[in-house]
Amino acid sequence: MSLTPEQTVSRNRNVMKELTEYIAKSLVEHTEKVEVREIARGHHVTLELSVDKDDMGRIIGKGGRVANAIRTLLRVAAERDGQQVTLDVVEP
Repeated sequence: MSLTPEQTVSRNRNVMKELTEYIAKSLVEHTEKVEVREIARGHHVTLELSVDKDDMGRIIGKGGRVANAIRTLLRVAAERDGQQVTLDVVEP
């Protein structure tokens, strides 16, 4: 059974959201506070990552290196399907 283009895009957005959640939960101490919200606009997806206030430094990293590495992984996953993705780390 093959998927329609809409189903493929929806599935891949879910994969990006799950990937973000998995990475964040691997880095933080308060895993129960990890939330990823998806905002889709056409071929562009914005993922808003929220973690406990004490874990913000672990997600952002020194000089933003960790957050930028997560963004790079998401960009690669999105590019395969002609999507664009943005990761915003939001204050709790």
